[in-house]
Parts: sequence; structure tokens; C-alpha cells
Amino acid sequence: MTLGVLLGLVLSCLFLLSLRRQSSERRKLPPGPTPLPVIGNILQVDLKDISKSLKNFSKVYGSVFTLYLGRKPTVVLHGYKALKEAFIDHGDEFAGRGNFPMAEKIGRGHGIVFSSGRTWKEMRRFSLMTLRNFGMGKRSIEDRVQEEARCLVEELRKSNGSPCDPTFILACAPCNVICSIVFQNRFDYKDQEFLNFMNVLNENVEILSSPWMQEKNNPKTAFTHENLLFSAADLFSAGTETTSTTLRYSLLLLLKHPEVTAKVQKEIDHVIGRHRSPCMEDRSHMPYTDAVLHEVQRYIDLLPNKLPHAMTCDIKFRNYLIPKGTTVIASLTSVLHDDKEFPNPERFDPGHFLDENGKFKKSDYFVPFSTGKRICVGEGLARMELFLFLTTILQSFNLRSPIDPNDLDITPVNNGLVSLPPEFQICFIPI
Repeated sequence: MTLGVLLGLVLSCLFLLSLRRQSSERRKLPPGPTPLPVIGNILQVDLKDISKSLKNFSKVYGSVFTLYLGRKPTVVLHGYKALKEAFIDHGDEFAGRGNFPMAEKIGRGHGIVFSSGRTWKEMRRFSLMTLRNFGMGKRSIEDRVQEEARCLVEELRKSNGSPCDPTFILACAPCNVICSIVFQNRFDYKDQEFLNFMNVLNENVEILSSPWMQEKNNPKTAFTHENLLFSAADLFSAGTETTSTTLRYSLLLLLKHPEVTAKVQKEIDHVIGRHRSPCMEDRSHMPYTDAVLHEVQRYIDLLPNKLPHAMTCDIKFRNYLIPKGTTVIASLTSVLHDDKEFPNPERFDPGHFLDENGKFKKSDYFVPFSTGKRICVGEGLARMELFLFLTTILQSFNLRSPIDPNDLDITPVNNGLVSLPPEFQICFIPI
């Protein structure tokens, strides 16, 4: 027997053993397409439009199904009922953090976003407590956001109504809010130290060292230097990028829909006027503006799929056995674009959040900040920033596009994790 034939027999045996083991494993898991050896179902997933692929799979296999993205199974949750049952009704079991190779290489399981188990619980609790101590949910935080909104407007005035790309300036504002909370100091947008900080932040590398040194020599504690450093880094990264991207997309959609912009400005004139800064108390008196902000977040679908979760223990879920450690992906798109809750979900329409009397209408399907145990820590701050920044801008400027609004492209650019708006130019015309 030649070496080539022997090698072929060995590979064939290994292939058959792999199929047999995979087949036994698959019988216990939710249904899904038949995977190929080694590569699994990766060829059946459109990496340019993962949400569409998941939707198509759900039509065949139901709202809970299994994909093999490589050799290991991934359970996919699709639709509001599946997400609620998993992350609300079985929150602890689904609260682990799934495999995220780049984050593991950089952060090694430290911080809040990419940690699991006791580390995640302790760092999340510590972060929430610290943010509250710094004024989260209190008037002092609102004062800081209002101050930054005024500074943002003054910086935009320097464009003198000329076309500009708002990307960088809109990233500076929410980053400066977190600087004012953590460092008790905001920075001028031209400050070189701040500019360097922004560049480092955008490159997603180590951004600051932590002042909180509690228990370095205690091997059982989560309060290590690295954990505290990466927790702070998580707050800056998540608190800057998501808010600035949402603001940028908001302006693009308002350029595309000038009739919506006009209604928001009319509400600003009626409730706030021109002579004082917007405040959070105004929001309850501005149902249309509130609906627009909700619709922006629903429509842009910033994070189409939750960051991967992992099972913290074996669980019987809908009569399937999902083992501890199994990666779980949840489609937020399937909730935010549910056509029964939001008729014509692919259309930007603030009416999705208004009742027949024009009053703001809440929806359980509004989950841009995720849901369950790992819901975004900074949701309250982000909602405050979006309202105060946007209303302050529209109180001060008319928005104008250098090109016909009908020609504006609002199709999201998906980079694999978040949906980004395409590049655009905007003119801020002082009122």
C-alpha cells in the first residue's frame, strides 16, 4: 500500500468520524442547515448581509436554529419572542460572552463588554456604581451634556455654512462628555492632547491607565489594574462611537427628509423657543421629536446582531439541549424591523412611534441598546446625549445638503459589526 493511499484512508476515517460526532451533537441542538466538514455553513452565509441570511434561515428552520461557523455550533435567536425567552426569562444562563477573537487578543477577557462570569458581574456593578457617583441620572450630568452641546454648536458655526463632513466633530462631543465625567474636565476640540486621544480611541488600542488601584495582590478579585483599565476603555469606546455614529446618521436622515426636520424644529420653537438651552424635561412635551429619535435608532439598526453570547451552563431550551459554552447570536434586526410591530420597516417613518392622536407610543420591540442582563450600561447617557445634542443643533441651524436630498444615499455601510452611514456633506446654516 502506497503512502498516498494510506494517507487517503486516514483522512477518510477522520472525515467520517467528524461527521458522526457532528451528527450526534446536532441531534440535541436546534435544527439548521447541514454543515460541511471544517468550514461548516460559512459558504451559505452572505457576509455582506448577515441579517438577510439569518432571516432566510429562520423561514426554513424557525426562530431558534443552529449554524456552524467553522467546526463549532452557534445557536441563532431570531425574533422578539425568542430573544425575550432567552435574555429575559433565562437571563443568567445566556449571560456569558461568546468568542470574539480580536477582542480576546487585545483585552484577554478584561473589562465589561468582553468579559464573562464573576469578572463581568463585578466590573459591571462597579462601573454602574461609579457612574452614579459621578452623577449619572442626576442634574449634574445633564449640565455637562448641555455645556458640550453649546460648545458643539459654537464649533459648527465656524464652518460658516459651508459644506463639511461632520464625522470628526460629532465624535468629539460625546467623547468630551465622558472626559468631563471621568476627568472632571472637557477639552477644546483643537487641543492636541485631546486630538491624540481621539486618534488612539479610533484605532481601538489601549487608551488610558486607570487611577483605581485597589487590590492588585489579591488573585481572587476582579479589581485588577487591567480589568479597571479595560472597563474605562469600554466606557470611552462604546460611549463615543455608538453615539457619534447615531448622531451622524440622524443628520443624514434629516437631510433626506426635510419635512421631518421642519416638524422637529416647529416643536422646538413651540416648547423650547430660541432663548434657552433644551433640557431633558422638554422631552416629555415633544412627542414628535421623541418619535424621530426612536425611529432613527430603529431604522439605522446600528448593531444588527448582539455581540456574541455564550451559555453559562447546560440548558434545555425549547426542548433542545444547548451545552455550556455554546456561542449564541441574537438578531436585533429581526426585532427592530419586525413588520408586524413596525409596518413597512424598511421605510423611515416617525409614525412608527406615534399613536392616532400624535402622542408618543412605546414599543417593547425597541431594543437598539440590546436587552437582558447585558443591556448597554450607558443607555441613559446615550439617550440624553442624542436628545440634547440634536435639539440644540436644530435650534441653532437649518440643515442643507449640497446635493438634491433625493440623490442622497442613506444605505448603511456594514463593516461586519455596526451599520455606518455613508459619507456625506452637510451645511449648517445659522438661524
